[in-house]
Amino acid sequence: MARKPKSPAGKEANSAPRLGAVQMRIMQVLWQSEAATAREITDALNAGAQEIAHSTVQTLLRQMEDKGAVTHDVDGRAWVFRPAYRQSEIAMSATRDLLGRVFGNSVSGLMAHLLQHEKISDKELARLREMIEEASRP
Repeated sequence: MARKPKSPAGKEANSAPRLGAVQMRIMQVLWQSEAATAREITDALNAGAQEIAHSTVQTLLRQMEDKGAVTHDVDGRAWVFRPAYRQSEIAMSATRDLLGRVFGNSVSGLMAHLLQHEKISDKELARLREMIEEASRP
């Protein structure tokens, strides 16, 4: 189970840290593998279309550890990184951040934007209707 990082005062942090796009890609690798060395993360990232230097991955991992997003253990000479947050915790934090910063905490504003600017399948629309109906029930 992922541990929540401690704030400098030793108290649990209230929310997951904000992460950049490449940091999120690193987290995806860690969530899939549960643990990985910097080299393994670099190799997984470079399996995609956009290459990233190993030194960049190492720098990002240090920054992510400073933010409390990842932890590491030492296995011989290798550092083995693990996510400190579950994917759902990062998603919740990022969504709340986006909702507050961009949409003034207006859920309807966010939904209106998505409905107007994103392609949403009929299946997804049906699921959204179901979720709204469920949320409306007493």
